Amino acid sequence: MSGYLDMDLLRFTTAGSVDDGKSTLIGRLLYDTKQIFEDQLEAVERASAKRGSGEVDLSLLTDGLRAEREQGITIDVAYRYFATPKRKFIIADTPGHIQYTRNMVTGASTANLAIILVDARKGILEQTCRHSFIASLLGIPHVVFCINKMDLVDYDEATFTRIQKELEDFSSKLEVRDIRYIPISALKGDNVVERSANMPWYQGPTLMYLLENIHIAGDLNHIDRRFPVQYVVRPMTDEWHDFRGFAGRVAGGVFRKGDPIQVLPSGFQSAIKSIHIGEREVEECFAPQSAVITLNDEIDISRGDMLVSPNNVPETSQDVDVMLCWFNERPLQPGGKYALKHTGRDARCMVKEVKYKMDISTLHKAEDPTIRMNDIGRVQLRTTVPLHFDTYSRNRYTGSIILIDEGTNETVAAGMIV
Repeated sequence: MSGYLDMDLLRFTTAGSVDDGKSTLIGRLLYDTKQIFEDQLEAVERASAKRGSGEVDLSLLTDGLRAEREQGITIDVAYRYFATPKRKFIIADTPGHIQYTRNMVTGASTANLAIILVDARKGILEQTCRHSFIASLLGIPHVVFCINKMDLVDYDEATFTRIQKELEDFSSKLEVRDIRYIPISALKGDNVVERSANMPWYQGPTLMYLLENIHIAGDLNHIDRRFPVQYVVRPMTDEWHDFRGFAGRVAGGVFRKGDPIQVLPSGFQSAIKSIHIGEREVEECFAPQSAVITLNDEIDISRGDMLVSPNNVPETSQDVDVMLCWFNERPLQPGGKYALKHTGRDARCMVKEVKYKMDISTLHKAEDPTIRMNDIGRVQLRTTVPLHFDTYSRNRYTGSIILIDEGTNETVAAGMIV
């Protein structure tokens, strides 16, 4: 069991326009990696036969949400879990429509990798550009463009090459470290889990091989030590009478026993006495592990404080520039006041200035200051207390915020600090 727990976890998101095969692709991944129970498969086979389709319609495995979508119920992100002997996976399946941009932002915010589907018959669409831009904005380190439905263009190499060239031209404007291109047929299974006999001209990896082997350990920031305190642990039992630990999730760097640390915002310094992960005492912890850290000195520390290296501290300011994705029907109010959450810290803020709005299709900056639902724009905020932050490109955890409407308690925006 411990081997399973120690396997690394790849979170990936799937995006694409309507009907370009997302559900079929996820169904194919689950089916070809033997992740489906027999009764599930039988139900899908029965439904496929009713429809009169000659093949098993794998999209039915994931299309339970379609009925809800047709009834006008808001579609959220569907998460699916599966594992192979090499890795565990979480898929965030996000809706393709423009009006669900906010759902894609939510699903993709923790992803290591994004699969963006492109229909081989249609090539790049506005949605392709939109999803690619959001993947870049959210700092997803790996993007895989799957050119799907190759069976409908007779597995033509020239079609794949043309679309790849167009994607390369567009992607050169984005900030994504690692971009791959794979010709697939989710329906027939070409290059998804099994290598395709129909495309001998493609020499690269299959999608499943890529998902199992892509290197993700280097995606996290292991340089800047950041430990936002979520909770102060005081058991007050006979065995742990004087224990006072600080629980949280390592947001960056590596913390070891004996390391000097500084507490923000107080500035007091101490050294690490012990580190616990679960029941075990360990020598070190690193991102993204959850741990309890104790210090040599009695320092007043509470939720929202941060443990860092004395010689490597984050920025501290009450003025922050953010790229905001707006989630709410009511537009962003310039000069408006909102509650703000950053790591474990709660604050309030005022919208000081709306600098511009992004036209996601063209990547141009529009001067229109009105930011409505699903818009993304650059905004300057002034907070009531100083925040300790890194830029989002440096650390996705300490560089992100959410805004909350104090009247309704709704989350109205997610922001990436620039």
